[in-house]
Amino acid sequence: MTGDRHALGIALMLLAGACFGVSDTTIKYLGAFLPVILLLWARYAFQALAMAVWLARDGRSGFRTRHPKFQWMRGALLLATSGLAFFGLQLMPVAEFTALGMLSPVIVTMLAAWVLHDDVSLPRWLLVCGGFGGALIVIRPGSGVFGWAAVVPLLMALCYGGFQVLTSRMAALESPYTTHFYTGLSGALLVTPLLMAEGDTVLAAARAAPIGHLLLIVLIGVVATFGHLLLIFAFGHAPMATLMPFIYAQIGFALIASWFVFRHVPDGWAWVGMAVIAACGAASAWLNVRASRTPESVVAADTIAD
Repeated sequence: MTGDRHALGIALMLLAGACFGVSDTTIKYLGAFLPVILLLWARYAFQALAMAVWLARDGRSGFRTRHPKFQWMRGALLLATSGLAFFGLQLMPVAEFTALGMLSPVIVTMLAAWVLHDDVSLPRWLLVCGGFGGALIVIRPGSGVFGWAAVVPLLMALCYGGFQVLTSRMAALESPYTTHFYTGLSGALLVTPLLMAEGDTVLAAARAAPIGHLLLIVLIGVVATFGHLLLIFAFGHAPMATLMPFIYAQIGFALIASWFVFRHVPDGWAWVGMAVIAACGAASAWLNVRASRTPESVVAADTIAD
């Protein structure tokens, strides 16, 4: 039944949001003990390995790509997004960072108008303004609450918006599973020189890390990769327009995980700002989907930064 399939899709989307909330909180926790560059490399290396095992079931055909340049460009944009997320999470509370980072749907609207010259309606521009208004409420410039650190999630959302625009133009040309493999592979390969440059520092930190921290590194790779697979399955069970509002449940999961690990609770204004961002972002995402003339794609629909 259609209703049951949609309900399953929503459940999978909520599970994906929970995975990303756990991943972000674990990254923030481990960043106090281990080099962030190590965590970033491990996250992408695990995805490449996991997707390679997945694709190997179909032999070599699963690894074939018709657009290698696109795969590397997509991987580089997502790596920039992840790098900003990994480092930014060390500077801000998880929930507030997550909310600011989820401005990507309103940024996609701006990029569609300025870069792709799409016709953007007045309601969508009003949602763009509302989303950035919510960000200002969270950040409160001049208040000294976050300072320059608040720029990091905004840059992350900008990179991810560019990633989404690029992906939406190419998504119908590649298998999402193949794309996820090359995203992990390109991310791991691009980070490797930085990892090697840190050399002795990273190696010493890894050797000195207790087994619990090493297991948490594996956990980051597992929940991030599994979360994106859940997104693929979710969009296979329900339309994008049905699922998009539930993406913002990730803010709620980030709040819960942040409280559980760090006992952090946002103040009143932060709650208001996050609610405004979630409302405007969900509405923008829904309008973007409704106005889209291209076929729905699992990859293009991936709006949660990893």
